[in-house]
Amino acid sequence: MIKTAKPMLGFAAFSGTGKTTLLTQLIPLLTARGIRIGMIKHAHHNFDVDTPGKDSYELRKAGAGQMLIASKRRWALMVETPELSGDPDLNELIQQLDQNRLDLILVEGFKHIAFPKLELHRPSLGKTLLFPNDPNIIAVATDQATAIDTDLPILDLNDPVMIADFILQFSRSTGSSRPLAR
Repeated sequence: MIKTAKPMLGFAAFSGTGKTTLLTQLIPLLTARGIRIGMIKHAHHNFDVDTPGKDSYELRKAGAGQMLIASKRRWALMVETPELSGDPDLNELIQQLDQNRLDLILVEGFKHIAFPKLELHRPSLGKTLLFPNDPNIIAVATDQATAIDTDLPILDLNDPVMIADFILQFSRSTGSSRPLAR
């Protein structure tokens, strides 16, 4: 069971559907309405957020299991997890967020974990729909609504304002401790 003090909504889709593209459109719309967003993104591969040759990178590569770099504007913590044999634990990742400074947690990926999700679907990609096998999908955003037969809400994948409105409605219905702006 996923434990969070704030509303949390996932974005589930096959690679290439446009999850990150949509989120980069939604986040400014939501923050403009006063929503403080925490974001968790699942990566299926090794990644670095710092640059080879920079001090933080070199110190981490030298063997620091945790590398925190900070400036007056931001800080970032890199934690090496060589002992993990599978995907990271979403509950543990959520606990790393300062939920007192958030109104909403958005999650990209982790489509096989049970928590509320918005499915993104482009029929032109030829992929199967996820919602028939995932009872945690609460709506489908698609660029071809007539291709989907469901009682779930259908959202226009190319209308980020419509999707932002849906997210705000979802957040309100899940009982945010801070009133969400319109």
